[in-house]
Amino acid sequence: MRRYVVTVIFIVFAPIGLFGQRDQATAPLGSSPQAINESGPGQSEANRPVLQHRNPRYTVQSEDVLVITFPLSPEFNQTVTIQPDGYITLAGGGDLYIQGMTIPEVVEALRKSYVKILHDPIINVDLKDFQKPFFFVGGQVGKPGQFALRYNTTVAEAIAIAGGLSPAAKTQAFLYRRVSSDWFEVKELKLKDVMGGKKQTEDVRLQPGDMIIVPENFISKFRKYVPYSFTLGGWRIP
Repeated sequence: MRRYVVTVIFIVFAPIGLFGQRDQATAPLGSSPQAINESGPGQSEANRPVLQHRNPRYTVQSEDVLVITFPLSPEFNQTVTIQPDGYITLAGGGDLYIQGMTIPEVVEALRKSYVKILHDPIINVDLKDFQKPFFFVGGQVGKPGQFALRYNTTVAEAIAIAGGLSPAAKTQAFLYRRVSSDWFEVKELKLKDVMGGKKQTEDVRLQPGDMIIVPENFISKFRKYVPYSFTLGGWRIP
């Protein structure tokens, strides 16, 4: 009787890129959140800035005033101011740290604090007073400083509000927008084109906390991402 030997060969395929080099992701100003690295190869993933979400919810800060109401237990209604250390003192609920929370997160934190003395408490929180939105213009402008952001304002309009360009100003500006607690995203704008009506679509609308720096003529290069605290042309940011 003849015997046959059967050899079975297993071939394992690995998805391309799974064990190879990682892709590098970049995103323009205001895009969806993702890690970005513009400082060159070799930097660890942990140091890469992450973009913020579009249309983020407001997070409460120190000196904000909150009105807290209990529809079923009105004796606990109160108005509180967030202290500089981020805490509020609750009637019958002790101290509670809420700085950096959104209003829905504050409501949930309050429920956890009062569940010890109230059964399934219903709590409403209204933001009575808060930090007003602002933008900052520095460098070679007529009146550098911080300004209230009361309506849709573009970079060109912000520079006009700040007194316009000084004689020593370069016809460009750098827009610094926070993308994390430690990083700003930097966008270069050619003011000559924008103000000349050639590229109006590049005249970016400001968001609260944006900073515009108009450099002197000798400054021409920039990095897309910079640490939160640095110095540029005599201006320290922040």
